[in-house]
Amino acid sequence: MLTLLTSMYLVVRAVSTQAEPIRVVVTGAAGQIAYSLLYSIAKGDVFGKDQPIILILLDIPPMLPVLDGVVMELQDCALPLLREVIPTDKVEVGFKDIDAAILVGSMPRKEGMERKDLLKANVAIFKTQGAALDKYAKKTVKVLVVGNPANTNCLIASKSAPSIPKENFSCLTRLDHNRACSQVAMRCGVSSDNVKNVIIWGNHSSTQYPDVHHAKVNVHGSEMAAYDAVKDEAWLRGDFISTVQQRGAAVIKARKLSSAMSAAKAICDHMRDIWFGTKEGEFISMGVYAAGNSYGIPEDLIYSFPIQIKNKTWKMVDGLPINDFSRAKMDATAAELVEERDTAMDFLSQ
Repeated sequence: MLTLLTSMYLVVRAVSTQAEPIRVVVTGAAGQIAYSLLYSIAKGDVFGKDQPIILILLDIPPMLPVLDGVVMELQDCALPLLREVIPTDKVEVGFKDIDAAILVGSMPRKEGMERKDLLKANVAIFKTQGAALDKYAKKTVKVLVVGNPANTNCLIASKSAPSIPKENFSCLTRLDHNRACSQVAMRCGVSSDNVKNVIIWGNHSSTQYPDVHHAKVNVHGSEMAAYDAVKDEAWLRGDFISTVQQRGAAVIKARKLSSAMSAAKAICDHMRDIWFGTKEGEFISMGVYAAGNSYGIPEDLIYSFPIQIKNKTWKMVDGLPINDFSRAKMDATAAELVEERDTAMDFLSQ
């Protein structure tokens, strides 16, 4: 009898301590980035191995038949953490009571399209999504903008959701960060986890500045400055920077499709760090609201900085010394973001 009672107690205790499901929306959910992303989220790679999940897949009406196929595949994976999958084309369903939003969907640049036309189309999308977040999502929601132009789309979404703290919005520069780590690691003949504290400054565009002046590389158990490990200043100030800046275009040229697998991995890295924090003594790159920064960057921007995260709250790594080479690169990408912002704000006010 005692054994039976003990067993019943353990069952009840296991049920009572089971975490409540969190609600996670992915937009552009019928697209190729989402196809690489959804499995990792649903199996626990992002929000934890004991965190049940309700996945909401949001896309435009013509993509609903494709979403049905994605839902079937997620069901067929038989993932224990995945409690429910909800496909929808309605923002009031997509953003209802969500804990995390991964905004992948955006208007892609089409042949012959001017940058300002691209901005105008995306302002409309992210104004609508920001307003929906404001109206339907939890005020604690963590919002990651992936769709390009990611920094400015993130700013528009944030401005359209005034009741959600600006600190809850970020845009993806982790893919660029991972690319930079990988390039340095390959150059030094080490694995990428032996490279830390690279920085992506600024815009997720070809003006971004991959900076390794503060990076460390562990070579044969000895940690040293990246410049000392690489031993090639010309490469670090030349081909390294241009390779990271142009990597997305190089992938498109080779695959005839944009980055998907690597983008999905970067999204997972970014959101996992928001949920669980960064490693002690390390920082990563995220596009965040620039207010209060110590680097002379205009404040009303989403700009990529070195970031540390603890208790789901990020803070900039302040006070890093900036040389003249870095200063010029940081200011150039800020200037592009100011121009993008001003153009987007004109459209937002129309």
